Amino acid sequence: MKAVVQRVTNASVTVDGEVISEIGKGYLVLLGVGKEDDEQTCERIVKKLIGLRIFEDSEGKTNLSLGQVDGSLLIVSQFTLYADCRKGNRPSFIEAGPPEMAERLYEYFISLCEKEVKNVGRGKFGADMKVALTNDGPFTVILE
Repeated sequence: MKAVVQRVTNASVTVDGEVISEIGKGYLVLLGVGKEDDEQTCERIVKKLIGLRIFEDSEGKTNLSLGQVDGSLLIVSQFTLYADCRKGNRPSFIEAGPPEMAERLYEYFISLCEKEVKNVGRGKFGADMKVALTNDGPFTVILE
């Protein structure tokens, strides 16, 4: 599992011209599911995500977690995080989880997040999505 976590002041997902989800301050999470992932992988990544201390405290140090700033999550599935570009110019996606498995784990990941965070938005699995964000910092972390 790969999660690209971007600290944002706002983010949204649009499908077919309609905004389906949006958040204010928090994290935009681009989530890729690999073929070897399972529920335990989700649990480990969610624990790390929720515990990340990448918001500034009153002294300007990155010392606060999502919960401490009453932040939100926007989770967007993105199998292209598993693109392998080592050979040729056309990416291979053989390490990405098959769609049925990836969707199941994506939904499980979201359900775990909803237990920890008040406001959790989501993309639409498998859809052509337009993602807009204002990256705060910018501050981007990759969790694997």
